[in-house]
Amino acid sequence: MNPAGPSTSGPGVDPTVPGGVGPVTGEHGPEAALAADRAATTERLASLRSEIDGIVAASADANADDEHDPEGATIAFERARASALLADAEAHLRVLEQAQTRLEAGTYAVCLSCGGPIASDRLAARPGAVTCIGCAAGGAAR
Repeated sequence: MNPAGPSTSGPGVDPTVPGGVGPVTGEHGPEAALAADRAATTERLASLRSEIDGIVAASADANADDEHDPEGATIAFERARASALLADAEAHLRVLEQAQTRLEAGTYAVCLSCGGPIASDRLAARPGAVTCIGCAAGGAAR
């Protein structure tokens, strides 16, 4: 149980502060956490796109027969790896956009499964989290 009392969401509640109560704006608020995560993800997307472009450019002059080219499997693997990481980063950016929408609606720290509060430590670690620890551990929708 939270020693500071039950935590709620909405104006005046900061899920990144122990107890959940505090100013919502400022360097420690959810806006800052979401902005920092969004900036890091956007940077990661740019880096991955550049990496994929480099792989494609490097393979343009390579032997087109991946099956018999000793480097072919490596190039195909690297392209698939980078593409999967790119898709993951794009999905994460969508999660952050949804979190921003919930923040603006005043439902940011509310579990989408049970309606209870999402712990401040969970939101500090995963600003886009949509479920509380209990629902996440129970396999509820994420």
